[in-house]
Amino acid sequence: MSYVDSILQPNEQVLATGKMHWIIYVQGLALLVLALAVLFIPLPEDMRFLVQFAAAAIGLLALALLFRAWVEQVTTEIAVTNFRVIQKRGLIRRVTGEMNMDKVESVLVDQTIMGRILNYGTIAVRGTGSGIEGLQHIARPLSLRSAIVVR
Repeated sequence: MSYVDSILQPNEQVLATGKMHWIIYVQGLALLVLALAVLFIPLPEDMRFLVQFAAAAIGLLALALLFRAWVEQVTTEIAVTNFRVIQKRGLIRRVTGEMNMDKVESVLVDQTIMGRILNYGTIAVRGTGSGIEGLQHIARPLSLRSAIVVR
């Protein structure tokens, strides 16, 4: 059972959910391609061990980054219900944020040029007294904003 499902109140319905964009995997994938490229560099036999060691180190770093991105994607939940906006991040260390819909003042969407092209961005929900920050690399941020604003 997801975190959002476990905290829903009676008569509360999920109107929209947000997900992390696949762009979070790009750094790890780029390092993995670099490791493979380094592995296939033609060099003399006496340098081969050093190059293979460097490729293995870069490959391990790439796998660690890919695993970290996967954990972040799997453990991040964003939901808009008819009563509130809910955010949960983290596997071992859980960080949550909730805001009642009647307290929402504005929803800010920040998209870079690449974010506009690939349809991802950062969302900040501003409310009376506080806000929900840290919603980065969210897929389809404008539709999530619309679900929060149009209620």
